[in-house]
Amino acid sequence: MNPLLDRIQTSLLDLVGQFIQLLPGIVIGLVVLLLTRYAAQVAQRVVRKMTQRLVPSRSLQLLAVQVTRIGTWVLGFIIAAVVAFPDLRLGDVIGLLGLGSVAIGFAFQDIFKNFLAGILLLVEEPFRLGDQVMMCDYEGTVEAIKIRSTQLRTYTGEMVEIPNAIVFTNPVRVLTAYRSRRTDLDIGVDYTTPLPLAKQTFLAVVSRAEGVLSDPAPEVDVVGFGDSSIDFKVRYWTTPHIGDVRRIKSQVSMALKAACDEAGISIPYPIRTVHMFDQTQFNESERLTNSADVRDGAR
Repeated sequence: MNPLLDRIQTSLLDLVGQFIQLLPGIVIGLVVLLLTRYAAQVAQRVVRKMTQRLVPSRSLQLLAVQVTRIGTWVLGFIIAAVVAFPDLRLGDVIGLLGLGSVAIGFAFQDIFKNFLAGILLLVEEPFRLGDQVMMCDYEGTVEAIKIRSTQLRTYTGEMVEIPNAIVFTNPVRVLTAYRSRRTDLDIGVDYTTPLPLAKQTFLAVVSRAEGVLSDPAPEVDVVGFGDSSIDFKVRYWTTPHIGDVRRIKSQVSMALKAACDEAGISIPYPIRTVHMFDQTQFNESERLTNSADVRDGAR
């Protein structure tokens, strides 16, 4: 047992000695990582200022900043590993990173999928920061496009984070992609109303409403005959932001109601006609009894 204990003791002393020899390098490596954190912050600020001057797209500015941060940290880790383990050559580090990337890729494939989708979203720019969009049953303003997810602020003040892979592979409605947006407003009039009068009245109201664009011009069309009204559809264009759309729609609705009152145009309630009649005339059992009595009398 003594030779075995001596061998274990010798091995432990060797490990302790190697650790003591590596300790300065490990400490320096930790210092390098701390400096890397500071360097990443400085590099992000520098790249942000440069891209703001040279690159007009906010999405590409964000992409450049995020790539700079990741690249700085990767470089810092490589330097720290080489300093902490002097026998480890740069080629060995790159080889380990290559082998590790395969294993990490299988383990974190969803994360890398979102990462690549985030880069494609920032490069292709199907929507931009500040756009109002509808995606994955959510509607709101795009607050940030990160490497992993897209942040959406709903109109009720809630923050929603949607993975970039889902955003990239699903339809997205960009409500502020163009300078104007159309609103369709339904209104019905009584069947006794002269239709040309109603159309001219509605068109005049919507044309002079504040916030309604003259190009494209507003339209008023008869779209159908309802149960109790002749249905019109008023179409007009406004700036695309939801706040303007809602405010102008409210103003146009109130103006249409006031114009109908002034012109004597009736907006009818749903009408139901109820016919009352004497049920005894349709009493089947009494009719059958009377018929039987007549037959018996004839016999």
